[in-house]
This record gives sequence, C-alpha cells and structure tokens, in this order.
Amino acid sequence: FTDTSIEPGFLQSLLSAANLKTFSCITVDSDTSTSDTVLAFATGKAGNSPLASFDSAGADAFAAALDDVCLQLAHLVVRDGEGAQKFIAVSVSGAASDDSARRVGLSIANSPLVKTAIAGEDANWGRVVMAVGKAGEPADRDRLSIGFGGTWAAREGQPLPDYDEAPVADHLKGCDVSIEVDLGIGSGRATVWTCDLTHGYIAINADYRS
Repeated sequence: FTDTSIEPGFLQSLLSAANLKTFSCITVDSDTSTSDTVLAFATGKAGNSPLASFDSAGADAFAAALDDVCLQLAHLVVRDGEGAQKFIAVSVSGAASDDSARRVGLSIANSPLVKTAIAGEDANWGRVVMAVGKAGEPADRDRLSIGFGGTWAAREGQPLPDYDEAPVADHLKGCDVSIEVDLGIGSGRATVWTCDLTHGYIAINADYRS
C-alpha cells in the first residue's frame, strides 16, 4: 500500500518492472502456487499531483522506493523457505543478454545438487557448471568462470592453480552465501536469490498434510 497519488497504468508499469527484477528472480524449490500474487494499492491520501510518468515530480524517487520494498519482501520469501539455513545470491555476468543471465541464474538456484552442496558447505563448482549447461542458454565452457564469496575457483574453464579454498570454506560457513558466474560471452547480467536445501525441507514437506 502507498498513500501516493499515481495513475493506475503508471503504477502497473512500475510494479511490473520491479517484479521482473525481484519476485521473478527468487526461488525456494522452483515450484509455484496458484496463490502467488503481487499487488500494489495506492490510496492517493498523500494529496500530491498524480504521478503519470517519469516526467512527473517525484516519480523517480517513488520507483526507486517501490523497487527497494519489492526486493526486501522478495528476500524475505527466500529466507522463510522451508528448512532454509542459508540465503544464496547467484550473480551471473557475461551472458548473451540480461534475460539469458536470469535464466542461467535460476537454473543454478533451482539445482538440488547446487543447493545441497551449499547446505553441506561444499564449494562444488562442478555442480554449478552442470547447472549452467542445463539452462539451455548460450555458454562456452572455455570462457566460464565460477567463484564463491568473491573468490574465483575456476577461470575460463579451468581450475585456478593457486586456488585457496580456505576463504571460500569460511564464506560457506556463514548464513549469507554468494555464487559468482561469468559466462564470458556478452554483457548480460542478473542476480537471483535462493536458499539451501536441507533435511528440514524434507521433514516439513513430508510431514505436511492438506
């Protein structure tokens, strides 16, 4: 809800844009629900001149605030995932396009093998390679680079000879984990967010009765 006065069509366009880079970039287990919904309501009680486009005074600030709120809420959905112990950010760069980067990111974020590796605090970059490959997006093994927590484990398709796993191991012990992937073929980039896959997830969903 917002008290801002804003034209419905403009609010819809802002919400759609915010949704694409927030709620559409999260996943817990890849499954969706018929009740998955994002709504925005504007009461107009603020009494401002209605925002009708980005030419309207205050439109840029409102759009930025909407993006921020959507991102915070999207992250909370992930952090509240069944049995989740780790929040994972998957950042993909060097893709053929931003959309391609997002699809690669979601392929990684939805991979049970990647998610269980993170749960086990294992920097198994081979599983990330697998998830990149199954995404069906343009990629080149010999240009692919993969890192964890800002430390590269592989560059241009090869493990780094001086790779030090110690900082990566420390990073994976934390609750917030990052995976970096550079496809090396373009300028597309995107970040998606997910959580690890734990015994708790199985227990919650196996015991659930409708």
